[in-house]
Amino acid sequence: MSEPKQQDKPFQIDKIVVWEAFQRVKGNKGAAGVDEQSIEEFEADRDRNLYKIWNRLSSGSYFPPPVKAVEIPKAGGKGVRVLGVPTVADRIAQTVVRMYLEPKVEPIFHPDSYGYRPGKSALDAVGTCRQRCWRSDWVIDLDIRAFFDTVPWDLVLKAVAHHISPDQRWILLYVERWLKAPLRQRDGTLVARDRGTPQGNTA
Repeated sequence: MSEPKQQDKPFQIDKIVVWEAFQRVKGNKGAAGVDEQSIEEFEADRDRNLYKIWNRLSSGSYFPPPVKAVEIPKAGGKGVRVLGVPTVADRIAQTVVRMYLEPKVEPIFHPDSYGYRPGKSALDAVGTCRQRCWRSDWVIDLDIRAFFDTVPWDLVLKAVAHHISPDQRWILLYVERWLKAPLRQRDGTLVARDRGTPQGNTA
């Protein structure tokens, strides 16, 4: 795909970033979303599909489809956790935004933050805990109940707006649209949301 001229689209998004986002999503594998399209099916018409994502993101006309709700039983039989599974195309679009936003926010995250960060994993967090257990004989265990279900959108958008440049307002536009994307239940019903974000709804 050749690079567009600056005046062709209102938002300047490099096509190579869309390609790299596809490679990341393909490497992560993952299940199909509400359209039931697998990564293999997406790749069967890869170039046209990637161009469509780039074209819509660059023009401001990208609207995410509903997120597929998948119930995962919690440990010990204590109810279920609802995970949100975006479509393959939507995961690629999210990864594009992530690739532009992450370099700006990654340096300010706390060093003990391990979730969804490049080069860090749950095993790294366990390793840090193990080292510190040798130094202290106490531990604090806490959990914010229903955090993902209740996180206020205005604070998320305010944080994103603070870390983007004026020519990256498109990032804020799409983050807001992703926050507002409804959940599609197993029976096909759509659940509108006004707060929170589905767990697992990351690229």
